[in-house]
Amino acid sequence: GGWGAITEVDSTLVERLGQRLLPWMDRLSPEQLNPSIYVGLRLSSLQAEAKEAHYLHSLKLSYQQSLLRPASSKDGSDSEAKPSMGQLALYLLALRANCEFVGGRKGDRLVSQLKRFLEDEKGAIGHNHQGHPRTSYYQYGLGILALCVHQKRVHDSVVGKLLYAVEHERHLLQDRVSVDTMAMAGMAFSCLELSNLNPNQRNRINLALRRVQEKILKAQTPEGYFGNVYSTPLALQLLMGSLRPTVELGTACLKAKAALQASLQHKTFQNPLMISQLLPVLNQKSYVDLISPDCQAPRALLEPATEILPQTQVPEFIDVTLKVSGISPSYRHSVSVPAGSSLEDVLKNAQEHGRFRYRTQASLSGPFLTSVLGKKAGEREFWQVLQAPDTPLQQERRDHRKPGFGQSGPSPSLEWDGWTAAYQLPLGL
Repeated sequence: GGWGAITEVDSTLVERLGQRLLPWMDRLSPEQLNPSIYVGLRLSSLQAEAKEAHYLHSLKLSYQQSLLRPASSKDGSDSEAKPSMGQLALYLLALRANCEFVGGRKGDRLVSQLKRFLEDEKGAIGHNHQGHPRTSYYQYGLGILALCVHQKRVHDSVVGKLLYAVEHERHLLQDRVSVDTMAMAGMAFSCLELSNLNPNQRNRINLALRRVQEKILKAQTPEGYFGNVYSTPLALQLLMGSLRPTVELGTACLKAKAALQASLQHKTFQNPLMISQLLPVLNQKSYVDLISPDCQAPRALLEPATEILPQTQVPEFIDVTLKVSGISPSYRHSVSVPAGSSLEDVLKNAQEHGRFRYRTQASLSGPFLTSVLGKKAGEREFWQVLQAPDTPLQQERRDHRKPGFGQSGPSPSLEWDGWTAAYQLPLGL
């Protein structure tokens, strides 16, 4: 980064964070492989030696086989879901984290797939910018960033759609500031600025970066987070490497870093995707550093945690009310769950003991809520989860672990609503 606002972090805290990733590196099934884990570890101050190399090998095998196999329409046996283009972008970041450039016939085909995805999304946004990406501007920015760190140029018109979205905020953010989307767009712009891959857009990129930085700083909460705790690591990745350091920026980042350290003490970060975005920050690195990664930097060996099992305690049960509105008939039901249960524990309990029904879909962030009582989320619609009376849960959009329901626990309210955010709500495992 261009300044030293993120100072030394307690190495024990960093080690504990890394140790939470180790079990995930043993999960090598295609649906559980997560390139972000590898990227986060390589940009951190930690290393997992042979396990790390084996994980990258597994990623290469899985991604090349699934993304490059011909589409089969014979039967459903070969219908395992291919990685999304967002996952492909993360895979390309993983290759750069190992100081590799994507290349060869297979590599060129993967690059072509990602470029085609961006062209398709550009088409969905439309000439007049009245449309939306089929996925999200977050994935759009991530795709541009991944190609940029491999020195692969995308057309000015592709970059132009992201620039326009930042310049005309309502297209990017709908009705609320999405810090993680802004941060990802900013890192894409930072890479383009440093690489000078789109010189005709240089002035617009420069101005957009200033705008992104201002918007993220304005989104800082009184506690110090940018947006919320889970969007703060990506925001810090962008701000840390800013070529426009100011006193205000340095102060804001120190405040955010202090808030993150406090959250680490409380074991807030359990989700592997979130941990992998935080570890680079704690090593003063960002995805933009993948333009020229330092693969020889010394990293401390990560040993598995030796945790002392807590004494068995009789769990305390609490009552939680689950309410669904916006559909007919409406639903209201109370369930009894152990204190500290995740949101998905509550939903599972309601499904097992009543007429409540829900479905989820796997993602790198954990399961996402796609259907409640038969009502499915659509391309421009999603299920919003509110804490009574009408407060969106803080972990919406980013993390899959909900805070436990305490003594006077909140009553989650599932409300069917129109499309206002780029992501659906991830639930507890």
